[in-house]
Parts: sequence; C-alpha cells; structure tokens
Amino acid sequence: MKTFGGPVLFLDRSDINTDEIIPAKYLTEITKEDLKPYILEDLKLPGFDPKGEKTVNARVIVSRANFGCGSSREHAPWVFEVNGITAVIAESFARIFRQNMFNCGMAAIELPAADLDQIFSHSGEADAAMSIDIESGVLTMSGGGKQKAFSFEISPFDKALVLAGGWVDYADQKY
Repeated sequence: MKTFGGPVLFLDRSDINTDEIIPAKYLTEITKEDLKPYILEDLKLPGFDPKGEKTVNARVIVSRANFGCGSSREHAPWVFEVNGITAVIAESFARIFRQNMFNCGMAAIELPAADLDQIFSHSGEADAAMSIDIESGVLTMSGGGKQKAFSFEISPFDKALVLAGGWVDYADQKY
C-alpha cells in the first residue's frame, strides 16, 4: 500500500494556479516523466526555489485557498505524481484539480484556515514532516520536537480512489 506523507513543502499563498504548477509550454511533452523537471517552475514566492532541496525532497505540499485554479489540465497532478508528491493540503481546491488528484491516487485534503495556520507555524523547521492516514482521516504534523494531529474528511468514493492508487487501479479492482 502507498505511504502518504513525508517532508513538507510550504507554499504560503492562495490561488496557486495550474500554470504555476506546470507551465503550459511543457504540455507537449510525451510522458508524465518528461514533466518532472518543470515542477512549480513559474511559481513566484519570496525565497522559493523550484529546483531547491525542499522542493526536490517534498512529499507533501501545504498551501492556502483555491489551490489548483486555472485550466483543468491533468498535467498539474501528473507533475506532482512523478515528483513523489503524495498529498496537497489546502483550505480549498479548484474542483477539477481536486478530482484529478484523487483520480491519480493522490490526496487533496481540505483543512480550515486555523488548522493551516498551525501547520504553517512549522514552516521554518528543517525537519517538518507529515504523516497521513487516509483510512482514519488523520494527518500528523511534526517538526521542531512537536507533533499535532488534525482530522480531515474525504468522501468515501474519493477515499477509495486514493487507496486503490487512482481511477485506473480502482476500475481494475472493481470491474
């Protein structure tokens, strides 16, 4: 079974769009793997380096509201998938982006702003990591010698998609 969680990449901004996740100029690439080096290439945040160690090592992204807005391209979740990202945590998601995450077997977890503020308090810690239990709906943020658990909900069908590894694996198991 897939493990969800790991080192966290903090992107402290709302409205991060699909063009910032994977620039449109790369949509002609032939495979998902070809997208890998271009993750978050056009994202502009103070101190953010898309090629930096934090980005390369990240397995979870934490952001703010309306994550994945913009076009409905599936390439945005694909670039996360090929870079080992297993979950994105945000206050809200663009509807199609969120469903594309589930369809690809990754978690798109919505938390209230107050919970995100607590999670973002770990952003300066080199050991910031998160473990996510999809089945029980609990994620645990750790770093700086502290640990805190947060509850979340994913619909039963979307949870089944994520646990199966995505839509294709789910369909193979069910049909």
